[in-house]
Formats: sequence, structure tokens, C-alpha cells
Amino acid sequence: MDHEHRIELRPLRYQFPAVIGDRYDDNWLVVEGRVSTSRVCWSFTDPCLLTEEARQISPWLRAASGETLTGTLPGLSFLEPVLSFSHAAGRPGAGAVRVHLRYEAAPARRRSGDGPDEYVIEIRTTAEELRRAADEWDQCLVLFPPR
Repeated sequence: MDHEHRIELRPLRYQFPAVIGDRYDDNWLVVEGRVSTSRVCWSFTDPCLLTEEARQISPWLRAASGETLTGTLPGLSFLEPVLSFSHAAGRPGAGAVRVHLRYEAAPARRRSGDGPDEYVIEIRTTAEELRRAADEWDQCLVLFPPR
């Protein structure tokens, strides 16, 4: 989203193709991430979000843009601690979004135990770019309704 850092996330598929009637196993989404910073580039593919959790991302991005929230924005985290979001500024619509990547989503050197277990990317962005990212995420999720 900014000139120095970029992260692209998209849901690829359900982790388990067949529905078995289990609330969790039926709804795990495999997410692909492509990350680039001034220091390192990497990609990951991991079943790290439930369909319900994935649907929390676009409202959070809109809130970060200042579209739906005027106070302090709490962070967004999920059952699997692989991916989370926080807002770098005190108020939505300003500052940066932080994307926290752990375990399978972290760069390979972090996964191997060489360094801290979390990699944080701070992306300076605009309200318009956050709303566009929310719209694109919503479009990707159309193919993955809760099962």
C-alpha cells in the first residue's frame, strides 16, 4: 500500500473441501500472503482464518479509514495467532496500519527460530486506499460463504 511496504492477502480455498458438519473444520480458509518490505520479500500460504473471522477484516479496514469509527480503534486478532492488525495512530483515518505476522506467515528466518517470533509491517496509507482494500477483500470472500 505504501512505497516501502506492501502486503497482499487473499483467500484461496477452504482448508477441507468436503463439509463434514464441524463448525471449525468446515470454515477454515487457506490464505495466501505476499509481503515485501525494503529488507525482505516472502510469501506464505496458511489456513489461518475462519470464514467468520475473514469477514471482520473489511469492517476493521473501513473503521481504520475513519469511515465508521471516530474513537480509538482496537486491534483485530483471530483464533490462529498467525495474522493480526493494529492501528498505528491514535485515531482512524490517520497514520498507518500495522500487520502482525507470526509463525507460518512470518519470513522464513523467523519461522526457523532466528529472531523474534513476530514480524510487524507498518503501512502508511490513506483512507481511500483502506476503503479500496476493504472492497477488494469483500469481493474475494464472495466465493467463501460460511458453511
